Amino acid sequence: MTIATSSDASPLSEQEPAGMSREEISSSASLASIFALRMLGLFLILPVFAIHAKTLPDGDNAMLVGLAMGIYGLSQAFGQIPFGIASDKFGRKRIIVIGLLLFAIGAFVAASATTVVGVIIGRGIQGAGAISAAITALIADTTREEHRTKAMAMVGGSIGLTFAFSLVAAPLLYQSIGMSGIFAMTGILSLLGIAVVLVITPEAPAIRHAPVPLSVVLRNTELMRLNYGVFALHLTQMAMFVVVPAALVQYADLPVAAHWKVYLPVMFASFIAMLPAIFIGEKFGKMKQVFVAAIALLLVVELGLWQYLQSPAMLVGLLFAFFIAFNILEACQPSLVSRIAPPAAKGAALGVYNTLQALGLFCGGLLGGWLKHSFNPSSVFIVSSVLTAVWLIIAINMPNIPKRSKTAATVKA
Repeated sequence: MTIATSSDASPLSEQEPAGMSREEISSSASLASIFALRMLGLFLILPVFAIHAKTLPDGDNAMLVGLAMGIYGLSQAFGQIPFGIASDKFGRKRIIVIGLLLFAIGAFVAASATTVVGVIIGRGIQGAGAISAAITALIADTTREEHRTKAMAMVGGSIGLTFAFSLVAAPLLYQSIGMSGIFAMTGILSLLGIAVVLVITPEAPAIRHAPVPLSVVLRNTELMRLNYGVFALHLTQMAMFVVVPAALVQYADLPVAAHWKVYLPVMFASFIAMLPAIFIGEKFGKMKQVFVAAIALLLVVELGLWQYLQSPAMLVGLLFAFFIAFNILEACQPSLVSRIAPPAAKGAALGVYNTLQALGLFCGGLLGGWLKHSFNPSSVFIVSSVLTAVWLIIAINMPNIPKRSKTAATVKA
């Protein structure tokens, strides 16, 4: 079995530094901040919107409240492939700016809403600017392969830290500026993000490739492995957090307002802990082994939560292990998609990938809630374990991941 890596031209000159260059760091950091901004728009309302909805005329309709919280991810799923294809055709930065404008417009619509339906409309517009694929494609365009996973790790770390920040900040912001203020703030930050993209983020190298049909991307076996993986990872994450918060309250005697005391240190420590694995894997060409080990660790976590959910110490330890695995996988997978995808269809491939990611989040919340309601909390981890075990089998059979390829290369499994 073989895997062909794309022949991207280096974004740097012939005299390439051994470490990440200034341009690579600037591009990765600025785009990770834009990605974090997008996730901030999703995460900030999660701890407080159900409370805020009760102050609105139609806030007693649980279905509408749930739709207001979930519509962002759903509209993201529908927009990722078109925006990814558009970024291949019209340029990454142009599409990112358009997406950020949509995000800002949606934020201001939601800020002015006086009903849950109004918030749904605003959140739907926010999510419609689905620029995750364009951002990750631009990171891939502006970084060399041996540093790409580190760059993607910046994005993964920014997401985790944004989640933890939201748990701490959302209640405080809600008390001080209200839900309208939170939406308006994210809109303003989105407009500032446009300035970051236009002024700070380096331009991608101008390389012309023959157009590649979307069908080629959809038939690529190696890309499909990764698409299943991101779907399973985010389904597992969302389903898990249907159960874990209640377990922290019930078994760790930790009120919801204090959950950040667990999440913040766990996420920060797990991000630091995963960095050696990424560096070693990249340096010595062992990324497949790191990738498979992270999936195996995720499976151990799901099995552990099935058996030891009622133990506070084990629960915190398993959360730490979960986020080590999660951060590694979040860094590896988009990097691999960008490496495997045809250069002319990199945005399209990442669009499909991010669509499956969004659908995993949506299905995870739905499935986790149904399993918990219809059976018991343990059933969530049993199903998650099965999905992760299937992923582990798929990953074990994937080809070896090349250390680096300056020109097109075919690497035997």
